[in-house]
Amino acid sequence: MSVELIREYWAYHHWANRRLFGVVAALGDEAAGREIGKQFSESNLRAMLVHMYGADWFWLETWRGRPPTIVRGDPTYGLVIRTLGELRNKWDELENEQRRFLADLGEANLWRPLDGKTPEGRTFSRPLGMLLLHVPTHAAHHRSELATMLTMTSGSPPDTGINSYYRAKSEQGAPK
Repeated sequence: MSVELIREYWAYHHWANRRLFGVVAALGDEAAGREIGKQFSESNLRAMLVHMYGADWFWLETWRGRPPTIVRGDPTYGLVIRTLGELRNKWDELENEQRRFLADLGEANLWRPLDGKTPEGRTFSRPLGMLLLHVPTHAAHHRSELATMLTMTSGSPPDTGINSYYRAKSEQGAPK
């Protein structure tokens, strides 16, 4: 594990999230809020995106030593976001904060233990670098759910695999 690997994985994470967000945004707020099914982690597209944003926000705050108080089972982390435009603005700001946090990391930070508490009050200790890998991996699960939801509502979405990220990166320069 290296800081450069972590930064690259996060660049991919941001690219993949934006790629699916763009498809959802093209459908509009009304379609994004329609119920698709309770078999998913979230029952509509907007709620899934809010959950993904919330997880990114929660972990960044935790790494900064300001873990938010959340209630287990609240998939939105207590966030009230009603439109995709509002979410995009918040997510753009968060991505910039994440990039700044990652830019300040040194190799020694990756194995530094991060101690915390679960919503149930259990304590945990994990290497920061492993948690930095956890967030994009967690989002991959939800991106697959989003892709399935989009397939059900509007057709197959674009590929968000890491090889597609590298293809886009080589064809267009570094994707945002």
